[in-house]
Amino acid sequence: MGNFIKLENFSKLLPYVDMFKEGLIVTVLLAFFTVIIGFVLALVLALMRMSNFHPFGFLGLTKDGHLRDGGFLYHLSRFNPVSFLATAYVEIIRSTPVVVQVFIIYYGIFSTLFELPSIRLFGFIRFERFFPGVVALAMNSGAYLCEIIRSGIQSIDGGQTEAARSLGLSQGQNMRFIILPQAIKNILPAIGNEFVTIIKESAITYTIGVQDIMATVNTIRGSAFIIMEPLLVATGLYFCLCFPLSKLIAYIERRMSRGDRR
Repeated sequence: MGNFIKLENFSKLLPYVDMFKEGLIVTVLLAFFTVIIGFVLALVLALMRMSNFHPFGFLGLTKDGHLRDGGFLYHLSRFNPVSFLATAYVEIIRSTPVVVQVFIIYYGIFSTLFELPSIRLFGFIRFERFFPGVVALAMNSGAYLCEIIRSGIQSIDGGQTEAARSLGLSQGQNMRFIILPQAIKNILPAIGNEFVTIIKESAITYTIGVQDIMATVNTIRGSAFIIMEPLLVATGLYFCLCFPLSKLIAYIERRMSRGDRR
């Protein structure tokens, strides 16, 4: 296997052009579905973390109805199991490598507990490998997007919530029609940056057999016995995906900030 870049080796990549095209499509689809599912998961997690559910709140009061100053019962009354579960999920996901999460989802869940159908999407995407890859990446992305969404919601002035209540809107209506639209506008660039990140992180799914760009590189390495040339092609493809998208996100961010200054 050659370790140096040779121009004549690029001609050996011509039979694999279609594989690179398919890998490019798989990479884009991975990122697209990951961001959508991850955003929905992140929104649920953010609302769970910001919830005010205290099932043991009654324990914080003494027999005569006064609030306890401290102690075990007081702290138990402040315990929010919904927020605790969401926080634990976010911290665990953010503190473990994504490759470990991909292996756990694929080998620990979909290869043992659930058997996915062996079908091919668009004729070349193996669903039984593509879907676990999307799930693993979406679970990882959801943990990071959760903090982005939570910070976006908390950045909205609390006076707008008071105004919504004075108009008779419920908490759900206030969140849906007033808070979330403004929060999403504020965090849209961060969500776009997460999309760019997912495009790059999706390369890890080739380890479970997803036919993305890196899977093509691995195939060429095993059949043509060259590695640097396909890696350079893969680098170019990732650059062509990420660089224009990064510039588009920066343009949108400038337009949005220009509107805020008016």
